[in-house]
Amino acid sequence: MRFLSLILTVALGLAVVPGAAQQGGHPAAPGDTVRYVTISSGRVSGQALRWREADGAWGWFLEHNDRGRGPSIRTRTRLDAAGLPVWLEAEGVNYYKTPFRERYELRGGRAAWQNTADRGEVPATGPVWYDPVNAALDPGVLVRALLAAPGRSLPVLPEGRVRLDSVASLTVRAGDAAREVVQYAVSGLGFQPAYVWLDRGGDFFASGGSWLAIVRAGWQDALPALFQAQDRAEARWMEELGRTLAYRPAGPVVIRDAVLFDPATLVNRPETTVIVMGDTIVAVGPDWDVAVPPGAQVIDAGGKSLLPGLWDMHVHLNVVDGPMHLAAGVTSVRDLGNDSTSTPQVAAAWNAGTLAGPRVPVIAGVIDGKGPYAAPAGHHAETAEEARAGLDYYASVGRPQIKLYSSLDPALVPDIIAQAHRRGMRVSGHIPNGMRAEEAVRLGYDEIQHINMLVLNFLSDMLDTRTPERFSGPAEGAALLDLEGPQVRAFVRLLRDRGTVVDPTVNVFERLFTARPGTVDPVLAAVEHRLPPSVQRGLRGGGLPVPDGMDERYRQSFDAVLRLVALLHREGVPLVAGTDAMPGFALHHELELYERAGIPTREVLRMATLGAARVAGREHDLGSIRPGKLADLILVDGNPAERITDLRNVELVMKGGVLYRPEELWAAVGVAGR
Repeated sequence: MRFLSLILTVALGLAVVPGAAQQGGHPAAPGDTVRYVTISSGRVSGQALRWREADGAWGWFLEHNDRGRGPSIRTRTRLDAAGLPVWLEAEGVNYYKTPFRERYELRGGRAAWQNTADRGEVPATGPVWYDPVNAALDPGVLVRALLAAPGRSLPVLPEGRVRLDSVASLTVRAGDAAREVVQYAVSGLGFQPAYVWLDRGGDFFASGGSWLAIVRAGWQDALPALFQAQDRAEARWMEELGRTLAYRPAGPVVIRDAVLFDPATLVNRPETTVIVMGDTIVAVGPDWDVAVPPGAQVIDAGGKSLLPGLWDMHVHLNVVDGPMHLAAGVTSVRDLGNDSTSTPQVAAAWNAGTLAGPRVPVIAGVIDGKGPYAAPAGHHAETAEEARAGLDYYASVGRPQIKLYSSLDPALVPDIIAQAHRRGMRVSGHIPNGMRAEEAVRLGYDEIQHINMLVLNFLSDMLDTRTPERFSGPAEGAALLDLEGPQVRAFVRLLRDRGTVVDPTVNVFERLFTARPGTVDPVLAAVEHRLPPSVQRGLRGGGLPVPDGMDERYRQSFDAVLRLVALLHREGVPLVAGTDAMPGFALHHELELYERAGIPTREVLRMATLGAARVAGREHDLGSIRPGKLADLILVDGNPAERITDLRNVELVMKGGVLYRPEELWAAVGVAGR
């Protein structure tokens, strides 16, 4: 993602999924301009232009629309004889529409830079790559510079090192035209290699994936072939991790002297032994009552905490996220909207254990309307017949849940819910524009995604919730809600009485409401030092643009969000812990935010284990450590039942009887140890 942000300046760790291209605002470019388009789930969502200026500088312009979000950036740069930037200027707006300026210059043996994340000046006597924070730059510049560099590697400013590997070549076609392109893997700017395609002449051709890509204009038809090649490369990388990082016991595994947390009773049970055979828990009991089978591998827990594997109930899975989830103790995830082709394949590989990753018990199918703010993935419908066609498809491929989105016509919602329930599917999602959460609940929503959708229930009807107003409206208005007033109380009782589940993703709103340019994203502040240097810089981009005089209001609104989550819990509204953010680390912080809100720590743990399994319909075989259940366990140094932050100290993970060491998983994706 960090390298993709170099190309498209999307927000690190967010699910970046676009709508339609913005119009206007691009510079007047010379006649030799090379044109690119951004493609989101098969639809044009923006454009990029590259040209040479009269003074020899290169110009690069990018605009991209993600449901009203997205950058608009103009960059100018000069390159040295090695093809490395020695001067760069960029200005525009970032993903959340915050204006910025960025500058970099290498002169007289010193490099100096200034951007929204940091500023600095250091000696620079040899070839070096400056890692931009806000600027959008032709990705071919970095690839060509690495091709010419000794060992295909370069130091990175302010910190780190980037390297290049050749992966494959491919002949692609668009109509009657054919072009040979070469695939390169760029490593060192994120958690995993990023893939870039150049043509045989060394010109940038394409990058990205099915979720979001950039490609030479007129060559969109080549993308499926490129995506397949990238999927194969990612699969090879992940398969190697799976072979080297998974430990498959030859016989029984015994974990002794553990403090077992039981989410059903909220009790810690010290001096407990658990026996696993194959993928199943076969015995649980006091150390003195459980005999060790012959030939067993014995793990002495030494009084550390043994918990069921954690669940993240709101992800948009990516194959390379698997090791990060597991390393954090997340052994099950629920996907809430994704590419309909690759996602089931990744889920099947994770479920089977052929790739390192958590279980995926639930993949939801998305239904939205059409237009510039539509969801980037899923089925798009404007009529009841089109909506039913989407339901038919999702039923045919075994989707247990339907997620409705913000651009859907509210008039279609009653029939979709009725048809989905008739098929045995759960219905969840955003609240469509023009509808209030209360109406959705009364119509039969089983679950609501994101706490802002509840806040919007009480805000002005003037907001267009297809757009970023669904964020900025609550950022300005949540602090003004009377959470003890009759309107809010009546709505909360309705949620409780209907058993409507809420998936708050409060970490998302902490970032949006309280992150400021130049300061570390609060969601990941505790682990910033462990992340790759380029990722660290991406954590300082800020959240929503804050209108003058509204800084404190935005912060107060996040506090109000936490109070609302606490109110929901006290009143018996079922909550599930999901992140919609960086794998693993964001779930730890999400749970910490629930504790900060005032939810008792043991109940937070139940929410992330047995409670999640119940909502996912997997309570019978997951969510607690009981004989007969699947062996998804985590060993933690500390006592998370008393201090939720101890979940950051996962020392051993078992998924389906297969053992993983978190420190090895983290190292594989460039994350430092604790």
